[in-house]
Amino acid sequence: MHISFIYLTQMKKKRRDFLKLAGLAGISLAGSGSGLIPVFGSTKALDTDTAIKPAETSALVQLNRFPGMIHEYFVERVRQIEQTANKRRSEILTKSDAEAYLGEVRAKIQQSLGPWPEKTPFNARITGKHDRDSYTIENVIFESRPGFMVTTNLYIPKGRKFPLPAVVVACGHDGSGKFAYHIFSALARMGYVVLIFDPIGQGERVQYLTGDLKQRIGNSVFQHLYAGNQLFLTGESLSSWFAWDGIRAVDYLLSRKEVDPKNIGVTGVSGGGTQTALLCSVDQRISMAAPCCWVTTFRHNMENEEVADTEQCPWRALSLGLDHSDFMAVMAPKPVILLGQEKDFFDIRGTEESFARLKHLYRLLSAEQNIELHVGPDTHSYPKLSREAMHRMFNKATKISDTYEEPDIVNENEETLMCTPHGQVVETEPNICAIVYRLNNGEAYHSRPLQGHKMALLYISHQGLFAFQ
Repeated sequence: MHISFIYLTQMKKKRRDFLKLAGLAGISLAGSGSGLIPVFGSTKALDTDTAIKPAETSALVQLNRFPGMIHEYFVERVRQIEQTANKRRSEILTKSDAEAYLGEVRAKIQQSLGPWPEKTPFNARITGKHDRDSYTIENVIFESRPGFMVTTNLYIPKGRKFPLPAVVVACGHDGSGKFAYHIFSALARMGYVVLIFDPIGQGERVQYLTGDLKQRIGNSVFQHLYAGNQLFLTGESLSSWFAWDGIRAVDYLLSRKEVDPKNIGVTGVSGGGTQTALLCSVDQRISMAAPCCWVTTFRHNMENEEVADTEQCPWRALSLGLDHSDFMAVMAPKPVILLGQEKDFFDIRGTEESFARLKHLYRLLSAEQNIELHVGPDTHSYPKLSREAMHRMFNKATKISDTYEEPDIVNENEETLMCTPHGQVVETEPNICAIVYRLNNGEAYHSRPLQGHKMALLYISHQGLFAFQ
C-alpha cells in the first residue's frame, strides 16, 4: 500500500498521523517485502505482520511516540558546527598552520573556561601520614580558593633521589572519590610522586549536606548537576571550577621539594578523563597526559544521546567550534595517549576521529611519536591493560623506569586515606565548602547556609566571598 505525498501534506506532515494510518493499514515500516525486522542480539526476527497490529479487544492508548524531535534538532546543529570546524581543520597543511590553529584553540578555551580567580595561599596541612614498603602516604588538605577545601592523598616514593616526576590522578564519578583510586599507588612504586584529589561533590567534599552530615541531594553526578545549575545563574561554569582545582593541585605539587617541575603528568578515567582534558587545555606545566574513556566527539555524544554532567560540557565550547580533540590538541607536541574501550558508551569511533585529528597536528609539528591511541576490549573502565599503556607512555617520557608492568598494589581502607575524622571536610573546617549563589547584592540567598557547623561560605562569581552565621 502506498500513501501519496499529497495526502501527507493534507495531514500537515504529522508523523503521528502517518504512523497511525500506517499501523492501521498494516504497512511494514521496515520496508516493503516480508515485513521482518532483525532483533538485536538474536538470530531470530520480529514478524511485524503479526506483532504490529491494532488492538482488537480494547482501544489503543497513544503515548508520546515522538520525543526525539528536540534531540534531532540538536544533532543537526552539532553536525553543522562540526562541519564548520572540520573545514577549518582541513586548512591545516603546514607547521605554521598547525601552530596558528593551536593559538586559536587556546584563545577559544580561555573564552570558554576563563577568567580565572586570584591564586591565594594554600594553607595546606598534613592530617595523617602512613608508611608503606616503598612509599609514604600523606593525607593533605589545601585550599584551592579561600575556604574552599580540597582533600588529597599524596604518595611519595622512598629511597629515591629527589626531585621526581609527578602525576595528578583525577577521579571519575565514583562517589567515594580518591578512595576508589588508590590503585594508582602503583605509580609511586615506579618512582612517581602521585597526588589523588577528591573532585567537587565526591569523597570528603560532598557539597550539600544536612546538619547531621547526611547527603541532601545524592552524591557525585547529582552534586555536579546541582552545583552546575547554580553556577549558570552566576555566569560561571562548573568546568572552570573543576579545572581550577586541577591547576591548584599542580601548584601544590610544585610547592613540594620532592617534585620535578619539568615532569608533571595527569591521568583519569570517565569524569577524571574530562578533568584530564580540562587541565591539559589550560595549564602548560602539564608535560604528559593520558585521558581514559572520555575523549570522543561532541557529535557522537549527541547522536548517541549520551548523558554528561555539567562539568563535561564546557560552557560555550560548541558555539566556539571546540571539540574534545581541541582540549587535548593544545598539549602538542608533548606526549599524549588516548585510552578507550571498545565497549564503552563514550563512542570509540569518536575517539578514533579525535586521534586522527591529533595525529595530523603532531605530524606537522614533527612529533608524531608523541601521540598514541590504545583501545582495550572492555567496557567503561580503566583496567590493567590501559594502565600499563599509560605507564609505558609516561615512562618513555620521564625515563623513570624501564618497565611498564604494573607492580603489586597495597589495598587501603577508607579510614587510612581520610583527611578528616569522619569523612567530610565540613566537620573540621572553618567554612563549609558548598557552591551557592545569589542573583545580586539586593536579593535574598537562594541556597540556605548549613546550620550548626560554624560559618557558611558563599561564592558569588569571582568578585567576592560572603560569610554568614
